[in-house]
Amino acid sequence: MRYFILAGESSGDLHGSNLMHAIKQKDPNAEFLGFGGDRMENQGCKLIKHANDLSFMGFAEVAMNIRSIFDNFSLAKEGMKAFQPDRVILIDYPGFNLRMAKFAKEEGFHVSYYIAPQVWAWKAGRTKQLKAYCDQVLVILPFEESFLRNHGVDAEFVGHPLIDALENDLTQALDQEVDLALLPGSRKQELKRILPVMLEAVESEGLRAHIAQAPGMNPSSYPNLGSNSLVKAGTYALLRSSRRALVTSGTATLETALLGIPQAVCYKTSPVSYAIGKRLVKVKYISLVNLIFDKEVLPEYIQGDCNLKNLKTALTNLNREDYRMKMQDQYKALREKLGGKGASERAAQRILEL
Repeated sequence: MRYFILAGESSGDLHGSNLMHAIKQKDPNAEFLGFGGDRMENQGCKLIKHANDLSFMGFAEVAMNIRSIFDNFSLAKEGMKAFQPDRVILIDYPGFNLRMAKFAKEEGFHVSYYIAPQVWAWKAGRTKQLKAYCDQVLVILPFEESFLRNHGVDAEFVGHPLIDALENDLTQALDQEVDLALLPGSRKQELKRILPVMLEAVESEGLRAHIAQAPGMNPSSYPNLGSNSLVKAGTYALLRSSRRALVTSGTATLETALLGIPQAVCYKTSPVSYAIGKRLVKVKYISLVNLIFDKEVLPEYIQGDCNLKNLKTALTNLNREDYRMKMQDQYKALREKLGGKGASERAAQRILEL
């Protein structure tokens, strides 16, 4: 069968590639076309747009890049119509993919949404779009299924694909032990706003950190590192070698937790984006780990709190053995809460059954 697949970020590329691998095990003649990154391309997806050119974070950044975004819509629509897929698979990236769901449905294609929009956090009205335009919605967080079903969406929890991604990953730890890892994010805006604060805290404590280079990100995007090192071997290799970490909010907080590394969560965006987001987002926490447990397992330093004083405190706490052990003890329940192994295979099976 033909699969038109749309993923717009690094995490979407990761989960999209694992989903493609699972689909190919069940459908050896599968053909893939769409938006994605290097991992999806390596699995055989013919890319009409690379994910590195799609990621715009925050309201202000979206406004500044609106022309590029509309061009991307045109590319996706033209590609889908020319390809005539048996399945359209949308992965996360809701601002773009919900509009594409409407187009795909109107064109008569079968639509599967994998890794649904976080409507439980904000824009609950998007549940109406999911219900109207998607033939199936496959979710990866345990509380999402009941939330969406209560809003009339035929959602199914298939488990979180990160568990399989980590177990299948063959990346070896670095040749050296690392005291402190910095995961500043995979977007240029994050590197601009969050990494400098992290580095300031590291320098003030007289430490030397290892910084994860995001996939597809050029080393020139990481200026002024001083005595700190940029690690090109991959985030997993770095984390497997690390004792503690400062992590930008996102999928990386969950990856770090599943690998058992004590961490503090950082997040900072433009003042305009933050002001708007604070009014719209309705959650107690920003990190996935805290949201899954519905309590503060990880300390979160957001916007104004993401400052030198607080990050120094975080580094001190993460160096205390009792603090580290308490956090690692709570990590142990994560895998069970996330559905265990086989998420990609379960998702692939549901898509083929559709």
